[in-house]
Amino acid sequence: MKIGFHTDAFNSAYWSFEKCLEWAERNDVHFIECGLIDGVSWIHGLGYQPHVALHEDPLLLRRRMADRGVRFSQVDAAYPLSGRDGPYYGVPYVLKAIPWASHAGCDCIATTDGLHKPIDLDDDDAMARMRDSYQRIVEVAEAYRITINIEVHGYFTTDPERLAQMLAFCDSPYLNLNLDTGNSFIAGRDPVAFCERFQDRVRHVHVKDVSESLAAAARGEQTGIAVSQCAIGDGVNAANIRRILEILRDRPFDGVLSMECEGQGGPMIERSLAWLRGTLAELRIPVESA
Repeated sequence: MKIGFHTDAFNSAYWSFEKCLEWAERNDVHFIECGLIDGVSWIHGLGYQPHVALHEDPLLLRRRMADRGVRFSQVDAAYPLSGRDGPYYGVPYVLKAIPWASHAGCDCIATTDGLHKPIDLDDDDAMARMRDSYQRIVEVAEAYRITINIEVHGYFTTDPERLAQMLAFCDSPYLNLNLDTGNSFIAGRDPVAFCERFQDRVRHVHVKDVSESLAAAARGEQTGIAVSQCAIGDGVNAANIRRILEILRDRPFDGVLSMECEGQGGPMIERSLAWLRGTLAELRIPVESA
């Protein structure tokens, strides 16, 4: 397996993407995931946001990353596709991200649904709209050989029956799953059962723990959280993560385990990295370095 991280870890520290690359190189982490920005914003332009804009040249960025021994595991274009505006804003966003990702040397793009039940749409209507959206997206993704991953994050995707329907929207090897260990847990589901059921479709993993206090306050009330507010291994989801790693080992899975946790400017995500490396070693799971 491979270890990576989502640059969301450094949102609160107001880091730039370049500073995230420096952290990756310093900590011997060779895979990185970030959000894509469609347009310009002052906070990104001033270097206070750890994501990448689509106006940045992907080939030059790929070269800078390679100089540090880092490559993309996935880029995040997860504008919710389940609401009325999904076809109008979400689909063009993902379609623009596909050729950009191809030039950047990234072969996975994250997509998802909304956190809540869509307003003014019943569930079947929303699913029908998402089916049309994913069929168009996957048609283009196949041409570029880019995998579109559905992330477990929202109202539909944290429901295993609805998720199964979504993964059947297209008969294509380019539509797969980004398993999120924390979102499935906070939604009141069993992350291990999610992994067991969908393990053959898992292409990318968000490794996310949940603090005891957050679980007590929000489990079953939310469908997704941006990052864990504790180091991975320090929360109530750690045993589930360990079991998921065993299931993926036995599959076998050779993709990226992307840490999603609050970084605190470095210390918390570094504890997460140490726990993940130690757990993989205990489970006799080899780690691919580059």
